[in-house]
Amino acid sequence: MQATAYTYDPDTRSGQVLLDDGTPVPFDAAAFDAGGLRLLRPGQRVRIETEGAGDSLRITLVTLQTL
Repeated sequence: MQATAYTYDPDTRSGQVLLDDGTPVPFDAAAFDAGGLRLLRPGQRVRIETEGAGDSLRITLVTLQTL
């Protein structure tokens, strides 16, 4: 699934992405670290992997979207 980086805190390595419908979804350090990223800027397109649905949707991986 694709999303747009919305917030990112380099101290906690956590933040939020916006799904294409505008829904904000938080991610934690484990999801950020799983993608091997060092930094994330708001507005960057990312690829995410999730588990669960609705209110229990959880991001398990955040990585940069490449063509």
